[in-house]
Amino acid sequence: MNLNSFIEALKELNITLTDQQLDELEQYYELLVEYNKVMNLTGITEKEEVYLKHFYDSLTICRVIDLSKVNTLCDIGTGAGFPGLVLKIVFPNLKVTLVDSLQKRINFLNVVIENLGLNDIEAIHYRIEDYGITHREIFDVVTARAVAATNVLLEYASALVKVGGYFIPLKGKLDSEPSFENACGKLNMVLEKQDTFLLPIENSSRNILKFKKEKITNIKYPRKFSDMKKKPL
Repeated sequence: MNLNSFIEALKELNITLTDQQLDELEQYYELLVEYNKVMNLTGITEKEEVYLKHFYDSLTICRVIDLSKVNTLCDIGTGAGFPGLVLKIVFPNLKVTLVDSLQKRINFLNVVIENLGLNDIEAIHYRIEDYGITHREIFDVVTARAVAATNVLLEYASALVKVGGYFIPLKGKLDSEPSFENACGKLNMVLEKQDTFLLPIENSSRNILKFKKEKITNIKYPRKFSDMKKKPL
């Protein structure tokens, strides 16, 4: 996806980028490639692939929610900042928290945040099961991209989401995933929407799930979220 096709594809998501935002994404890409030489941030480094599989893919969350009307967003298992850092660049109104269990990735994210001069965003080194204990029900939206099975993610995200807020994971194929219906029932989360589509150009399968939190969730953490590795879409 070259820059022109990226800009045109975003228009279908009702996103129009300013020159400053385009410049910030370019700086982000350059830092990603530079730091990827010394740490494992992504297996995707070709510019056109990064713009398609990381930048555009992160922004497809806008198919199910208008982020210009959202205040707080948390990206769990953020990795190299997808989707949370991309969303902050495109929606500066968001107050974003990026959570990851690996300090090296947090260091990289802080370099990007500083270089781009972004405000109202923090990158925190935390195990998500611990973060959820001390930061319960404070986010309007919690998201995760290619992190773990949906039924497991629901356990952690439900603790962070405000009542009336949303957990919106970005997924690839769902065929091999276990059912998440029981988890929804136990966690007071309702699947409000499932959007299935093909990523442009390569036509790979994507699913965006939009769960709404109906009431307070009391939850224990049976598993270590930090043991889960991000899975490629």
